Amino acid sequence: MASVPSAFDLRSWLAAAEAAGDLLRLEGVDAALEIGAASQVNYRRNRPRALLFDCIPGYPAGMRVLTGSLSNPGLMGASLGLGTNLSDHALVAALRGKPAEWAASATTFAAETVADGPVLEHALHDDAVDFSLFPCPTWHDRDGGPYIGTGCAVVTVDPDTGVHNLGAYRIQVQDGGRSVTVNIEAGKHGSQHIQRWFAKEGRAPIAATLGQHPALLVVAGTEVPAGISEYDYAGAMLGEPVPVVRAPHTDLPLAAEAELAFEGWVYPDRTRPEGPFGEWTGYYSGGTAEVLCVDVCAIYHRADPINLGAPPGKPPHDYSYMRSVMKSAMATDALIGTGLGGVAGVWCHEAGGGRSIIAVAVEQRYAGHSRQAGYLAAQHPVTAYMNRLVITVDADVDPRNLDEVMWAVSTRCDPEIDVDIMRRTWGSRVDPLGQPGRPNYNSRMLIDACRPFERLGDFPAVAEADPEALAQVVRRWPELEL
Repeated sequence: MASVPSAFDLRSWLAAAEAAGDLLRLEGVDAALEIGAASQVNYRRNRPRALLFDCIPGYPAGMRVLTGSLSNPGLMGASLGLGTNLSDHALVAALRGKPAEWAASATTFAAETVADGPVLEHALHDDAVDFSLFPCPTWHDRDGGPYIGTGCAVVTVDPDTGVHNLGAYRIQVQDGGRSVTVNIEAGKHGSQHIQRWFAKEGRAPIAATLGQHPALLVVAGTEVPAGISEYDYAGAMLGEPVPVVRAPHTDLPLAAEAELAFEGWVYPDRTRPEGPFGEWTGYYSGGTAEVLCVDVCAIYHRADPINLGAPPGKPPHDYSYMRSVMKSAMATDALIGTGLGGVAGVWCHEAGGGRSIIAVAVEQRYAGHSRQAGYLAAQHPVTAYMNRLVITVDADVDPRNLDEVMWAVSTRCDPEIDVDIMRRTWGSRVDPLGQPGRPNYNSRMLIDACRPFERLGDFPAVAEADPEALAQVVRRWPELEL
């Protein structure tokens, strides 16, 4: 077993977060609703911190739950290898171009298989499998049960190419702790892998780490390009291969330094009722449905394991900040990558869970340019899932600032000619507007809140101070600076 931790060791990450003042330890908080409530209070602070819950009633001291691991720019910067002393603006600037770089260099940092790792320190096999031995929070008061997997990384493999995928799919404890269900949205890479296995073999291997370095949650929760393993992508992020061990029963790779993990098999006819669950839309949407239940072969864990929680809910929630930052950087790169010129910035707003509200700033160069930007942003693979509102604004509007965006909508948009509707687009079963038994389509509104191209020369000037005058005032009275 390696004695020197890699860059993907959660415990080293925790020590660094605590040294930076970004970790708060809480004791005696109950797993039934209190951990979820305390986490929600934390997300609504001006600067949330990571919360580490210990001495959880009903569990031995040392069995811990971590939330808020990606809830501020310092924690995000540390998790992505970009530095810890970053503001929101500095983090976004540091991320520009990074997703494309990480994708391009992923094979250089391919996951490294090692013979052993801390995650294999203890094992529960077959009849000894019992998830109730570990803190399994009930995050919201109307959840269908405890969820041990929210900040998890579910491992699947393409049976044709051998490429592995990590997905942040929710995992509910079932059968009194003897098994779990994994809720994977149709269309996600993990679901595609499982369906191919069903067609070829009649069953599919599956595994998950339930506590791991937050970088692995980042890659599991964002759209890494198809054909690239999230392990390799994470290695490129931190400039070091992820050490993995092979799960003995399924041969799937598990992060060697993970805290808690399991492996098993899913079958098309083995399901359990799952949900409801408070989702990232801010609603108990999706209801209760039959979901694939895992025949768990084994649970693996370190001594005193840490469960990484990332419960969604009404924004802001545990990973809404991470989703907004990562999706915005990826969307900016994707839109520029289409060859569209004049892209000044893209922001996927936290109020929409980092998916449903997308603002695009463009420097208009020709008639139809702003409308083209909106349509591309609405349907690009990086942003197509579950977006509902795409707003294009001029380059003088900060797409990150929702007040500025809505000011542009209210003064530069003529609803009669500047609003388009796209129908039957890629939705989600967690959409609160969805209806049981119907396909998961959604529609999306495209708002062109740019000045009319033909009026760029004579549109009224914005009433605000000259930038140099503003800078001079701040130089003289620095206490005025934001």
